[in-house]
Amino acid sequence: MSLDLLPTLDYTRHERWLRRSTGSDYSLAVCDAAGAPCWSAPGDTTLASWITALNTGGFAWPSTGDGMQRHDAGNATLLYTPIIAKSGLIGYLAVRADKAATTATDVPFAWDTLAEALEDIASTIADDCRTQGELDAMAGELSDRYEELHLVYAIDRQVQDMTTGEDLFGELLESWASHMDADVAAFIKPGENLCVSATNLSAPIHNLDLVLVEMRGDLYRFSHSSRQPIVMNEPDDPRRAYIFTDMPFKILCCPVFQDKSVVAILVLLNHANKEDFSNSDRKLGEVLANHLSSLSRMHSMLAETSKFNQQMAAALIEAVEAKDPYTRGHSERVHHIAMEIGRALRLPPRELDNLFWGSLLHDVGKIGIPDAVLCKPGRLTRDEFTFIMVHPERSYEILRHIDRLKGAVPGARHHQEKYDGTGYPHGLAGNDIPYNARIIAVADTYDSITSSRAYRAGRSHEVAMAEIARCAGTQLDPGVVAMFETVCRAEPGWIAEFRIARDPVPAAAPVQVAVTA
Repeated sequence: MSLDLLPTLDYTRHERWLRRSTGSDYSLAVCDAAGAPCWSAPGDTTLASWITALNTGGFAWPSTGDGMQRHDAGNATLLYTPIIAKSGLIGYLAVRADKAATTATDVPFAWDTLAEALEDIASTIADDCRTQGELDAMAGELSDRYEELHLVYAIDRQVQDMTTGEDLFGELLESWASHMDADVAAFIKPGENLCVSATNLSAPIHNLDLVLVEMRGDLYRFSHSSRQPIVMNEPDDPRRAYIFTDMPFKILCCPVFQDKSVVAILVLLNHANKEDFSNSDRKLGEVLANHLSSLSRMHSMLAETSKFNQQMAAALIEAVEAKDPYTRGHSERVHHIAMEIGRALRLPPRELDNLFWGSLLHDVGKIGIPDAVLCKPGRLTRDEFTFIMVHPERSYEILRHIDRLKGAVPGARHHQEKYDGTGYPHGLAGNDIPYNARIIAVADTYDSITSSRAYRAGRSHEVAMAEIARCAGTQLDPGVVAMFETVCRAEPGWIAEFRIARDPVPAAAPVQVAVTA
């Protein structure tokens, strides 16, 4: 460190001190450990070149003892003092005395003063190098900590905008690859068959799939056993015999712990011509691995919760559809269509999630409708239809107790409102109707028309679209209708590819028009 610092210091004050303490106009030069000048007094154009000529002539800077040394060279004398740091010799202080001065009677006294001054200056320079080295080390440490804080801040900011699982990991890996200027960043969790990667390629990697397979194999197993970060920069690293065999990439791999067990690895990959992964890179990798450990645990918990929620929703829907086999699959079909519309409308992730649950559970309130009404094969009486009109409010009463579904409740509660205000349960109109409810209404209308009921056969897609267009602006939101039409035009085969099976119409079922709900 001191060797690197020697050329960076300012020695002007040391030269002034030398002249004041000796009373002579000595020109000062500072040389490195090999004797090459790295600084000389401003205005002196000959001292550095003279020393360089001595070096070229074979002068080896011999030292006898610790004090000032002398070397006679023609008409001048080189006087020099070693600069000693804790690490050893780091350079020399040098002055030149004319040959005439060496014959003066006061030379011994003058040189004693010069020797003391040079020793003091050499000691001060060694202290300056040590201090500057410590400051540089602190600056480097602060820079590393800043890099860590910057990375942590970026992670926290993305977590606040978290969507779901792999999307979150992908976004973090993209940020990390960019932040670290890495060709590939990957998160591997074999226990969940999870492999997420992001690229920031400085050059193509044609066998990237094979590289990722290698990460999931020997690299993960080695990291799992060693429980330590792995850094492989050199092509002849002995570990390459069984990790990344015949792959010349530089690798930084950090284990991801959960409950003291290695459950995943975080990997950076670089082409061989890029800079080596440093100790600072390893520390940053460990920081991100710790964060990904928490996020991975959260991801697993969210996945379990999501699975439980879907199973509960399926159970509720099954309970409703068990009452009326003619509506089997209705909730899933409405959900599918509503999500197609919601994605086309570019709803933000949170609203899309609310639409997911609201559309899936919009008819759960029908569980409280008497079977005689719900399954009646003919036209409903006014009182019977009143029972049907209760179901959105029943859906609200069932779902409002579930905190996770609070954002989904308005869509389920108001999907039977009409754009002109003549719907139920509250007679809301226009934009007062929650947006998700307006989306569900279009999807519900389409499926009600195209599905078979006990009292009629299902109509065609063309008939349904014509009826929906007719109801735009009265029963349905015209903006949502327009987007639904756009979706159907853009993907004409999506209705045919709708994989939720529809129950066939019983042969004895009468075909007649009835009020749909």
